[in-house]
Amino acid sequence: MSANAGAFLAQPLTVPVGQPLRVAVYSRLAQGIHDEVFPLGSALPKEADLGVSLGVSRTVIREALMLLEEDGLIRTRRGVGRFVTHALPRPGLEHLHPFEEILGAPGRPVTCERIEATLQRTTDFVVRGLQMDEDSNAWFFETRLSRGGEPLALVQEHIPAGSDLRDLMPTVAGRIEELRGSTSTLLGALIEILGPVFGPGECTITAGIAGATRAKLLGLRPTDPLLILTQTVQLSGRPAYLAKYLVASTGDPMSILQPPQSGA
Repeated sequence: MSANAGAFLAQPLTVPVGQPLRVAVYSRLAQGIHDEVFPLGSALPKEADLGVSLGVSRTVIREALMLLEEDGLIRTRRGVGRFVTHALPRPGLEHLHPFEEILGAPGRPVTCERIEATLQRTTDFVVRGLQMDEDSNAWFFETRLSRGGEPLALVQEHIPAGSDLRDLMPTVAGRIEELRGSTSTLLGALIEILGPVFGPGECTITAGIAGATRAKLLGLRPTDPLLILTQTVQLSGRPAYLAKYLVASTGDPMSILQPPQSGA
């Protein structure tokens, strides 16, 4: 293990309340990969060494490594060891990622501007998407994504409120003000708090037009076309997150990776 990697792993492991230990370890190792503490193509330290450095059991290390491999950050060579992938995967619609990561590109960061974060009465869209009662409330977050001052998309997100939120995400229920002040989308802020615990999800894609209100926020004409993605996401088998992504035609293409057919 290099001195740089040793010093990185020796830093105290932060485990937010309610976050599984394996997720905290996953996040630390993923950070090391993205920050090139573990360079592309390099061998990771052995399970036992990682466990000693991070102060966790080998079972926790194995679970974290499994998550890293599922996300395409590392690869296992049977009988040899685990290695950082030679090219980091670019987020696409086939994985649950904050939308700012999906639209982002190396050297071209996407910025988030919170437009609204309010408690609202549920609409039919929210009732059906989150399977809530018609007389209940939900949190609504609207965020504008831009690059270089050019608006790319509006993200309109919903999560349950009140007792529904306390039952589903008790840690989040006590940190609403933190979510409202976050500089990321709601999904990005939720993942920062809870880790990569969401899923499965479903995303549908349709075409539409901007309309007067959305056109003003995106710098478009009301009749300009939009790509509209509607996403529902579960947590522990229950609908937990609902969003509409309204993408201007000036945005970059979004990737949808397609695995090879069985036996290919």
